[in-house]
Amino acid sequence: MPLEQKIKVWYNKRYNKFIIIYIEEYRFMKVYEQDNTVILEDIKDFNPKHIFECGQCFRWIKEDDESYTGVAKGRVINVSKQGDKVFLKNTNLDDFNNIWFEYFDLGTDYGKIKDILRNMDEHLEKATEFGEGIRILKQDGWEMLISFIISSNNRIPMIQKAINNLSREFGTYIGEYNGKEYYAFPTPEQLSKASQEQIRACQTGFRDKYIKSTTDSVILNNKNISEYTKLNTEECLKELLKFNGVGPKVGDCIALFGMQKYDTFPVDVWVKRVMQEFYVEEDLSLPKIRAYAIDKFKELSGFAQQYLFYYARELGIGR
Repeated sequence: MPLEQKIKVWYNKRYNKFIIIYIEEYRFMKVYEQDNTVILEDIKDFNPKHIFECGQCFRWIKEDDESYTGVAKGRVINVSKQGDKVFLKNTNLDDFNNIWFEYFDLGTDYGKIKDILRNMDEHLEKATEFGEGIRILKQDGWEMLISFIISSNNRIPMIQKAINNLSREFGTYIGEYNGKEYYAFPTPEQLSKASQEQIRACQTGFRDKYIKSTTDSVILNNKNISEYTKLNTEECLKELLKFNGVGPKVGDCIALFGMQKYDTFPVDVWVKRVMQEFYVEEDLSLPKIRAYAIDKFKELSGFAQQYLFYYARELGIGR
């Protein structure tokens, strides 16, 4: 949290008025608000492309100007970076302190995490350098549960389309930003009102029955998915695997990206390729690759997975 708040005032000749900026002083960056934009100055280990294209989220869309617009926590913001400044548009300091600081995991020193990982071997040294701006977002557990059920055997554009369709049909309208309408991801109560046919109409494919079954289970048993963050990793995964449509890989993704279980290691096609290229024999099974990785990377397994995934996919390693 901020150490102190300062006020900076100067006269703007163009608009013939005084501009007041409240500056939040953090230990590692300056944060201030200007024209409905929060600006992070001198921030380290933050690259929007690395964050939003490392496989962890589906509601962030790249714009023509290389910025990213996303929906999270019932808000719509646009994120971009210029030099050592990150710009969070369509938000304010209150929301930054109450929502975005935590969401972007800005209280975690990713420099230290990368130092530990890069000292493990030359492959992680290259991967952490290549994806130096990755941060694991602290996303909503319920949204991750449904989103990664949708992701099973699916392509990212289709995953994004299905999630946006569900949000538009059953979620709460947030508002318009830059000419587009945005909707929050539906709550379990909102989604429970949808029939399996209506869910399928949102282009979820064969996963419609899993989404319906999972939603009904959450409602019927009065489950609070966000409470899973309080479980240890083994218990969390055990509970997640009870839902139809959640297998080991999907469960690991939900646990990592929605429950902050950083000692998990989801193995998809790209992670399998990079692990086979650098660490294990080609015929090793997915469960054994996962076990090898967790034994090697331990409590930083999830971070290692993100750096290796992004490195492998962007460079086409193991194709």
